[in-house]
Amino acid sequence: MQVNWTGVFPAVATQMNEDGSIDFDMTAKQIEDLITAGVDGLVMLGSVGENTALEPEEKIAVLKLAVEVTKGRVPVLSGVAENSTRAAIRYVQECEKLGADGLMLLPGMVYTADPRENIEHFRTVAGATKLPIMIYNNPGAYRIDIKPEEFNQLADVKNLVAIKESSGDPRRITDIYNACGDRFVLFCGMDDLVMETQVLGAVGWISGFTDAFPKESVALWKLLSEGKYTEALEIYRWFTPVLHMDVHAKLVQYIKLAQEMTGVGKPHVRAPRLPLVGEELEAIKATIQKAIDTRPSL
Repeated sequence: MQVNWTGVFPAVATQMNEDGSIDFDMTAKQIEDLITAGVDGLVMLGSVGENTALEPEEKIAVLKLAVEVTKGRVPVLSGVAENSTRAAIRYVQECEKLGADGLMLLPGMVYTADPRENIEHFRTVAGATKLPIMIYNNPGAYRIDIKPEEFNQLADVKNLVAIKESSGDPRRITDIYNACGDRFVLFCGMDDLVMETQVLGAVGWISGFTDAFPKESVALWKLLSEGKYTEALEIYRWFTPVLHMDVHAKLVQYIKLAQEMTGVGKPHVRAPRLPLVGEELEAIKATIQKAIDTRPSL
């Protein structure tokens, strides 16, 4: 199965009201603004989209909204972060009915599966849908590390087409290529490794802080893809103090605060996440404000 997934795919935040309900109007506006800024695709209901804090019917409603607003202008993927293989199968089949263009599949949540169990999970879920699937590897967040040789064991599953690599080790890009050749489309999954992984062969970037700084993110990727590394490095160095926040457990709060400060979203999150307070709030605001005050001229 071939896909044309390349470039900047923001992990889109699910906009919330102060009471924790979903703000569908603001979510729709955010999607439109990201497309206008030039992103190449959208990943709804990933970690930044607060997938695991939403009810099943809310996930369907958010994905339906994204498909309707996007109108085929860019691919729309949905995160799949269910607790069981059976629940994941039900969800991916709903995504297919709604017209999603693909899926970003995580290991089963809560249970820390071993490699044999993970491979069976991916195979079984992939076998339940015709949609192309990106496997999401994020051992820091989800306690499961999918090694390059394990990806190679999945190479015969035709609709497993891509990998979002978020181990934090840029060497993994080369290791996956050496283990699997060009079988999978490789995406950077950590904001503060985008330049390093692009140089090594990643063809796309699933980014959190694109939600708050879309034009800068698109400009950075464009320079990288054109091999203009000196110009890209200037933007990357400006951006990196903010991008470091993407790998923190509170990335959702940080990204949504940045969205509020840049005027493109709301800071509200759903429990068990809580709003930032005290010294942490002030420190994060200061870092974001410095980035705003020193934004590069594009």
